[in-house]
Amino acid sequence: MKIKKGDNVVVISGKDKGKEGTVSRVMPRSNQVLVDGINVVKKHQKPSGKNQQGGVIDRDMPLDASNVMFVHKGKPTRVGYKVLADGKKVRIAKTTGEEIG
Repeated sequence: MKIKKGDNVVVISGKDKGKEGTVSRVMPRSNQVLVDGINVVKKHQKPSGKNQQGGVIDRDMPLDASNVMFVHKGKPTRVGYKVLADGKKVRIAKTTGEEIG
């Protein structure tokens, strides 16, 4: 997967199209990412040991990784890989060719 935890991404399709956020979790097996403040749904929660109150809570739900795009220097870009002379593999921004830290 080319998107990693901590990356800034923009949503390119769906109800939250155009919104930006930070990736908080990556799920490579299902090809999904969890982005803070994006794809928020209402969830009815029963009272339990952790949540004494219960009620309706807001929860971030996963998005498919194909629906988000990496943001580099304020602009969305595709992500590629490049192997350096010393054999190290690094991610690069396709628009500028610069390394992604």
